[in-house]
Amino acid sequence: GSVARVREVYCLNMSGKKMATPSTTKKIAQLPNHVAIIMDGNGRWAKQHGLPRLEGHEAGAQNIRPIIKCLNQHHIKYVTLYGFSTENWNRPEDEVTGLLCLFEESINKYVSEFHENGIKLRHLGHLEELPHGLQIAINKAIELTKNNTRMTLSFALNYGGRLEILDAVRHIIAEGIPLQNIDERLFRSYLYTAGLPDVDLLIRTGGEFRISNFLIWQAVYSEYYFTDVLWPNFNQKELEKALLVYSQRQ
Repeated sequence: GSVARVREVYCLNMSGKKMATPSTTKKIAQLPNHVAIIMDGNGRWAKQHGLPRLEGHEAGAQNIRPIIKCLNQHHIKYVTLYGFSTENWNRPEDEVTGLLCLFEESINKYVSEFHENGIKLRHLGHLEELPHGLQIAINKAIELTKNNTRMTLSFALNYGGRLEILDAVRHIIAEGIPLQNIDERLFRSYLYTAGLPDVDLLIRTGGEFRISNFLIWQAVYSEYYFTDVLWPNFNQKELEKALLVYSQRQ
């Protein structure tokens, strides 16, 4: 069927549990500590291949694993992926349902492998509004990987940057913290990303030049890298190109 066609169009070697070292991993001098990615272009990828939009999202979900594998090989300590924004609920219902099912499947499918590779998983955003099965998958993944230290991989699902700041303000007010005690350090401890460093490199695939309400506090000093390459086509070579550009900007 059409899913098999995605597999054919989108060739990926999904075999093997351990994330083996890619033989072509480039040596890049100045690497970012925290990389955030806006994974855009799945719908257009599907259109280019004459496939339904949801199959573009499936190809995009399959691309997460090799990209994380490559970032892990480069010893990138923190990675944050923008998977589903608070605005994405406005998309057609079947697309939203399919997309959230894909996240649940992907987390369940890859959590053991991520765990074996020392990756700690985090969720950023409003968990309680997500489907029950996805909430369970996220909570299980967080619990399983909580003591891992090689990489922290955060999934922004049902996330909005403005909402994150409003939530922080509400919590600070609710706790009755005196005005004179509120500084940047305290404020960031109330963000979803508490404990994570600021973003060094923010990558957006798919040709748009905006950050779409993503990590607006944390990316204030980031280097931005925009590429026309659609997310399902954003491979190791493209990622290393972004890392190289970052290293040359320092």
